[in-house]
Amino acid sequence: MAETIETVRTGLFIGGVQRETVDVLEVADPAKAGAVVGYAASATTADVADAVAAAKGAFPAWSAMSAVERAAIMAEAIAGIADERDADAAVLSRENGKVRFEGWIDSLVFEIRWNLALMLAGEVDTGKTLPVVPGIPVSTEVRYQALGVVSVIVPFNWPIAILGAALPHALLAGNTAIVKPPPSAPLATTRVVQRIAEKLPAGVLNIVTGSDQNMAGLIDSPDIAKVCFTGSVNGGKRIMEMASKSLTRLTLELGGNDAAIFLEDAILDDTHLDRLYAAIFDTTGQICMNAKRVYVHSSRLDELVQGLTARLEKVQLGYGLDADTTMGPLHSPVQKAFVDEIIQDAKDSGAEVREFGQLPTGDLAGGNFVRPALVINPDPMLRVVTLEQFGPVIPIIPFTTEADAVASANDTWAGLGGSVWTASPESASRVGSQLACGYVWVNDHGATRLDLRAPFGGMKQSGFGREQGIEGIRAFQDTRAIATIDAAALAAQAH
Repeated sequence: MAETIETVRTGLFIGGVQRETVDVLEVADPAKAGAVVGYAASATTADVADAVAAAKGAFPAWSAMSAVERAAIMAEAIAGIADERDADAAVLSRENGKVRFEGWIDSLVFEIRWNLALMLAGEVDTGKTLPVVPGIPVSTEVRYQALGVVSVIVPFNWPIAILGAALPHALLAGNTAIVKPPPSAPLATTRVVQRIAEKLPAGVLNIVTGSDQNMAGLIDSPDIAKVCFTGSVNGGKRIMEMASKSLTRLTLELGGNDAAIFLEDAILDDTHLDRLYAAIFDTTGQICMNAKRVYVHSSRLDELVQGLTARLEKVQLGYGLDADTTMGPLHSPVQKAFVDEIIQDAKDSGAEVREFGQLPTGDLAGGNFVRPALVINPDPMLRVVTLEQFGPVIPIIPFTTEADAVASANDTWAGLGGSVWTASPESASRVGSQLACGYVWVNDHGATRLDLRAPFGGMKQSGFGREQGIEGIRAFQDTRAIATIDAAALAAQAH
């Protein structure tokens, strides 16, 4: 039996003060139909405006500090964040559906990303000088400045970790921020962020939860300088349209349809097969950078399928807090219906579909559970291939030539990540450099091996802009050029 945890309640956090609301968001348990995990405050448009005003009011003093000074305050704010990590993980598991360990890692990655950002403090304010050269009698200082108030909007699947890819960089760059947790899973994120916000100057970091119809002010307000959004492609398009009204800047990290290419010499031992399994099925397939399509040389198809089959035969669907559970439910009934539909499409097309595990019974019978599935050699026009499944199903497609594999991998609307699996570093470089995506792994794939120091982001409809690293900080800054005339150079130019 799953452990019993009390109902969770969270408020807004605006201008350094927690605020309750008349209306609340009811947070459903995706594993148990009708069960409620807790309640989050539901902001009004006036609450949102107050958050924007608080962040705007805090901006002058915060941006006036040096990056090193901000980093020192931020280091104190993150201290002790792990003290409640077990409780945070349990809350996230219940509201999201994923296993407790993933909830624990979610918060850990946030802390790691925060501290990695702080390590860049010495670079943040470092500009450059363009010296006098023939024909240009000026020296110009190129410096960086904060943008202002930024909104950071995160999705349900890895909300705390994803927040860590943008929030510390925005703050370190000198901006003030408003965080909008996902309305379907806001509780754990609010808990974590509020503990940090309480240690920062009032208004520097604010938290607003609520229904999307009241949140437009986080995007189209003239006082919002930038929106950083992680979510679906359609969600990104809506954000972009709203932001256009005030020419608000955007970073969009949207969906993916990542291809994993297994060349003829790919290593398929237990280590590599374990990596592939995690890359596909972690978080029940609900990670933007998961492998969504596997292309394998036809001579290795059976071996790869057997390797995944052996792992899927051990899957235990169940409640995320139960110790023996290895895969939880999908987050929403809508997503469950979609994944069920594309699996049925594949069956109806005549493709070979292998399903694994047993659907839970009892009080979990009405949960959003889907049996994980392999779809072997499907028609490439099937939705299980062309769309982002965001669920525990993967198409495995054989190829005969490297050129065919690369062409198929790139023949998609998406361009978030991709991977090459080979024993040859030369082949990895050759194939990886041809993939039209923002991040490429070699002999691995997905969030477990993402270099948290490196810029991350998508191409094509997977979005634009980069998070993490100094590039992620520069994304929250603008440049200012200050030119000074050199009298001697000007005089010489006159002659």
